[in-house]
Amino acid sequence: MNTKKPDIIIEDPWKQLKDYTKARIAMGRCGSSIPTKELLDFRLAHAKAIDAVHIPLNTVDLVSELEKIVREHVFVAYSKADNRDVYLKRPDLGRKLSSDSVDLLNSIPINSNYDIALVVSDGLSATAIKRNIIPFFNLLYPELDRSYSLSPVVIVKQARVAIGDEIASLFNAKLVVNMIGERPGLKSPDSMGIYMTYNPGVGITDEKRNCISNIRKDGLSYELACSKLMYLISESIKKGISGVDLKDEQDPNSLK
Repeated sequence: MNTKKPDIIIEDPWKQLKDYTKARIAMGRCGSSIPTKELLDFRLAHAKAIDAVHIPLNTVDLVSELEKIVREHVFVAYSKADNRDVYLKRPDLGRKLSSDSVDLLNSIPINSNYDIALVVSDGLSATAIKRNIIPFFNLLYPELDRSYSLSPVVIVKQARVAIGDEIASLFNAKLVVNMIGERPGLKSPDSMGIYMTYNPGVGITDEKRNCISNIRKDGLSYELACSKLMYLISESIKKGISGVDLKDEQDPNSLK
């Protein structure tokens, strides 16, 4: 007697496409619903995304690791958002430095001719910074250090993208690179983005920025992101522009 139970999961005809993407596609169905495994995977992904937004960035460990790379002091600053709830409800406060942080950065002896201000921000995913910033910085910093004058590295908590512009203006830097945790997706709670702005200052709007997104193990590789950023920095400083005015004309062969 054949005692094998019938398979109650009906596979999606596009199932083979799952070999080419981690997106939630071709899940199949069980009756009128999705299979239990897919439902549990969805709930786990949702929980990871929530955690990415709310888990605080461990700046103690991060400062220690970054200082090994840059071989000088790394500073920690804060936005005007006092806590995570305020940060999520008041994006405008995440774009501005706290008064104590302004005083801190103003107290740092600086070179008046920095090419680039380097900023690391928790953004909407401290998980992204925790997982990606050190391996990425290990590639990026030596490349930048060979060619440009770099400001002290500043880590910012409860930060939005635009806070990097204020930091760069305090350092009198020509250009800012803000590496920040991106809004988590249900398949990407650890995605890091980079925002680059030439001639940064308070009030700069988004069309003046260039963005490199989805930097993570299962997204854009550190090597490709570093190559793309170095190209954009070179072109931005050479032409004195960024954002929509700066076209990406990098040779695709150079990214292989």
